[in-house]
Amino acid sequence: GKRKKSSRGPAKKLKQTLATTFSCLFCNHENSVICSMDKKLGVGNLYCKICGQTFQASINALSAPIDVYSDWVDACEAVAAEGEKGFVVDDRRGQVDDEEALPASDEEDDDQEEEF
Repeated sequence: GKRKKSSRGPAKKLKQTLATTFSCLFCNHENSVICSMDKKLGVGNLYCKICGQTFQASINALSAPIDVYSDWVDACEAVAAEGEKGFVVDDRRGQVDDEEALPASDEEDDDQEEEF
């Protein structure tokens, strides 16, 4: 009779690796943000190779690079929401309070028109 073939072992499962490079929120370049994690110090750092933007967040033993990136996204959204709520952004002067951004009263303009 014929020799029986030995069966192959089970196929190895491919382990998916999580990304460590991300898109920058400020310059919108793909794969320009590098994440480095120091688990002994409990600190995760993000750095954009293009625009130089940096971010630092606290991490724990179970944290992954995507966790640091999501903390950065949340922090940027919080700053944007704060900017919409209480401040008016003026390109010439930076951020000013709503009360200071209001124009001067129209009484001065009325006085000037009466002189003519």
